[in-house]
Amino acid sequence: MTSFQYLHTMLRVKNLDASIDFYTRLLGMTELRRREVPAGKYTLAFVGYGDEASHTVLELTYNWGQDDGYDLGTGFGHLALGVPDVAATVGALRKEGVKVTREPGPVQFGTTVIAFIEDPDGYKIELIERG
Repeated sequence: MTSFQYLHTMLRVKNLDASIDFYTRLLGMTELRRREVPAGKYTLAFVGYGDEASHTVLELTYNWGQDDGYDLGTGFGHLALGVPDVAATVGALRKEGVKVTREPGPVQFGTTVIAFIEDPDGYKIELIERG
């Protein structure tokens, strides 16, 4: 089986600035990077206790115009695991009966190769190719 690295957990937030303040100022994390995606109408901010190469981080996703927020159950996004080869990993997992909900390919509005699978309870897991 392939080598996995737990990369991040994604939460949808209703106020990105307030969430970043909470995780950085109050919990001591550092904002590692931020990416605005106008075509997709969202902003991603990654926070954590160390660099993404060696630490699991938190991805805060603000979907523009969602200021009313989310129900607690819809705020959770997905777990993310890094793998050396997304297509090969998906192929091996599919043979084991794992449900693939997004086939391997570049992320919309980007070039990173990803895929999505589901665990037995239906929780989404993103596989991200990490050379």
